[in-house]
Amino acid sequence: MARVLSLFRPLPFLVLAGRRKPTLCKMSMDSRAREVFVAAVEAVQPDTVVRQSIERKEDSVTIDGHKFTLKHNLHLVGFGKAVLGMAAEAEKIMGDHLVRGVISVPCGIQQTLQQHGKGHLLLKEKSRIKVMEGAKHNLPDADAQKAAEVIKQLTSELTEKDVLLVLISGGGSALLPAPIPPISLQDKLDVTRKLAAAGATIQELNTVRRALSFLKGGGLAHHAHPAQVFALILSDVIGDPLDLIASGPTVRSEVWPEEILSILERYKLLDSLPASVKDVLGRPGPWWKETTDESDTSGNVHNVVIGSNSLALKCAGRRARELGFRPVVLSPGVCGDVKSVSRLYGLLAHFACSQEEPPPEIAAELLRLGPEVGVESWDLCRTMQVLDEGRTEGWGATCLLAGGEPTVELTGKGRGGRNQELALRVGLELKGLELPPKGPVFLSGGTDGQDGPTEAAGAITDSRLYDEAQAQGLNIDNFLTNNDSYTFFSHLSAGQRLLVPGLTCTNVMDVHMLLIPAIPINIC
Repeated sequence: MARVLSLFRPLPFLVLAGRRKPTLCKMSMDSRAREVFVAAVEAVQPDTVVRQSIERKEDSVTIDGHKFTLKHNLHLVGFGKAVLGMAAEAEKIMGDHLVRGVISVPCGIQQTLQQHGKGHLLLKEKSRIKVMEGAKHNLPDADAQKAAEVIKQLTSELTEKDVLLVLISGGGSALLPAPIPPISLQDKLDVTRKLAAAGATIQELNTVRRALSFLKGGGLAHHAHPAQVFALILSDVIGDPLDLIASGPTVRSEVWPEEILSILERYKLLDSLPASVKDVLGRPGPWWKETTDESDTSGNVHNVVIGSNSLALKCAGRRARELGFRPVVLSPGVCGDVKSVSRLYGLLAHFACSQEEPPPEIAAELLRLGPEVGVESWDLCRTMQVLDEGRTEGWGATCLLAGGEPTVELTGKGRGGRNQELALRVGLELKGLELPPKGPVFLSGGTDGQDGPTEAAGAITDSRLYDEAQAQGLNIDNFLTNNDSYTFFSHLSAGQRLLVPGLTCTNVMDVHMLLIPAIPINIC
C-alpha cells in the first residue's frame, strides 16, 4: 500500500525557517539546471571561500583549526586568477593587523572587474596590498617575473614573530615565474615547450618546471622561514594535489637533478638544453638542502584547500534538492576524452530511465569505462545502486552531479571548448530517450565562465537535440569533426541552449549535471 500511495504523493516540500514551502515546480528542467549551475559557481567565489575559512575573534584568528594571535604581524602574498577577490576579503577580515602585501594577478583584471560591476572583489583605496599585473595570455612574462621577485623579497624579510598568509588559485604558476639563476625566463619556457611538444605528461612537465624554479616546489615557504605560513588554496586540479596547484610553492618537493635528466633523456632533449639549464642541473640537489635542514620548516607551513570542485558539487546538490531533485554526486574527478565521457553519461541516463530492469550489459560497460574517465568502480556501483532504487521505488526526479576536466582531440578549426562538445555528444547519446515533462536534461559548464575562445561556458542538451538539428538542416557530425560546437549551438534554438554566465571570477574546473525526471513505475 505504501508503494501505491507513493505514486500519488505531492511534489517534495522544503522545510525553511520552520515552515513548509513548495518547490519551484513550475520551472522548466532547463531553468532548474541553470539554477543548480549558478549555485555551484557561487559556492566557490573567491571572497566567499576566504570568508568561510578564516575565523576572526578580536585579536586572534583561526584557520583550519590552527589559532594564532594578531599583533600587527600579518603579511600577505598571492598569485592566481582569483587572488584579487581573495585578497580583498582577507584584508577586510584582518584589518590593520595586515602590515603589507603583494599579489600577482592577470593582466587587466582590475579593469575587467570594474567594468563588470564586481567592485566587491577589488581592494579598497589606500590598501596595504600592492597589486602587480602580468602573465598576458596566461603565459609567464617579464611583468610576472618582476612580481615574483617582489614577493620573494617580502617573504625573505620575515621573522619568527611574523605570519604569512599565502593566497593561491589557478593560473598561479604563470604568475610566479622565478627561474633559478642563471636560467632566464625564456630558457625555462623553451625547455617546457619542447617537453610539451614531445608528449610529456603534465606530471613530468610540473616536475621539470619545479626543478628549474626558485619559488615553486616549496621554494616560497623556504624563503618565508622562520615565519608561520598559512596557504589558502582555490583548487583547479583534479584531486586537489597540493604539489601541483600553481606548482606547489608552499609544498616542499624533493626534485633531484638525476630525475630531471632522466625525463629530458626520455624525450631526447638533453643535447638541446640551454647552457644555463645544464649549469643548474649539474649542481647537487635538491637545491633547498644546500641552505636549510629539512626540520627547519617542519610544522611552520599549513596548506588548506578552501575551494574545490567537490565544494561546488556539494552546494549544487543542496540547490538541486531545493528545486525538487534527489542529488547524487558521482565524482569530482572526471577526465579523459569527451567521447568516452559522453558515452558514460549516456549509459547512466539509459540505466536510470529504464522502466524495466536495465540489461546487465549497461552496468558492465559502465564499469569498463570508469577507469578510462577517472571514475572509481566503487563510485559507479554506488551511483547505479541509488539510481536503481530511485527507479524501482519511485523516489521522484534525480540530479546526477559530477565534475572534472575532460579533454578534446582537436581535428578541426572551429569554435567551442570541451563543455560544449561534451554537451553535444551527450545529446546524441540521449537520442530517443524522452520522458515527460522533458528529460533527461544534461548540462556541462566551466566554472570559470568561459569554454574555449567564446563567451559561452558550456551548453544544455536533451534527447530532442538530434531531431531539432535535423529539422534545421544541421549536420552534427560535420560540426564535431571541425570542433565547432559553439557554432552548432548558436544556430540551434537561436542559441538558447548555450550557457553564458558572464564573468564568474573563479575556477574549479567543470560541472556536469544530468537531470532525470520522475520515472513512472508499474504496479502489478
